[in-house]
Amino acid sequence: MASNQPLPKNSIAVIAPHYCTPYQVDLYFAKNVFVAEGNNLGVFDINGNNIFKVQSTGKRRRILVDAAGVPVVSLQEKRFSAHDRWKVYRGDSSDSKDLLFDVKRTRFAQLRTQLDVFLASNTAQRVCDFKIKQKYRKESGFIYQGDSQKIIAEMHEKQTVVPGNNVLGKDTFSVTTCPNVDYVFVIALRVVLYEINMVGEAMGLGADEEGGGGGDGGGDCACGDGGGGGGGC
Repeated sequence: MASNQPLPKNSIAVIAPHYCTPYQVDLYFAKNVFVAEGNNLGVFDINGNNIFKVQSTGKRRRILVDAAGVPVVSLQEKRFSAHDRWKVYRGDSSDSKDLLFDVKRTRFAQLRTQLDVFLASNTAQRVCDFKIKQKYRKESGFIYQGDSQKIIAEMHEKQTVVPGNNVLGKDTFSVTTCPNVDYVFVIALRVVLYEINMVGEAMGLGADEEGGGGGDGGGDCACGDGGGGGGGC
């Protein structure tokens, strides 16, 4: 799935350029499947191939590994923060020099969860580099570039991981990444959102119910401008 073609100028490569492709990428997540024991998540492509796994290495630490078991990024919740906050590092590191981006919850209400994403280079953090908006039991939501209406990925709820495939599990959902957007970056953001939602649900705060929405998942994404409608991929 990785691409080695030269990237267009408007490409978004946060983890690595070879995770950007010239076409949209549909990805599917499932918990408690044979490749992701316990509460871990498996990540699958449109053909049902398990391309990534999310491993738990601590109470609030996760590592995204590829199909060969090589760590790609690590996700660490920042403890004692006034907001739900996660830091994402390269590989299995937790060293500040390997920080890729920081995710902070800015809204957590019954009808919407909103997260701001700051790249490591954005030390002032006055304006976010990306924003995640998730709706309660709707089409799940969108990931935007900066504080704009430019969509880089669309999140879906889904009851079956891959149509016609027998890869099933608990808490299944999917995401469509727009062309020339780092799909591993999008995976990491979706995992952070999933973790925040799980904590909110456990606390009875009305977080979005993962895997229960029944949206169609996959298909054409709403890449471009607009709050869910801009030109398709």
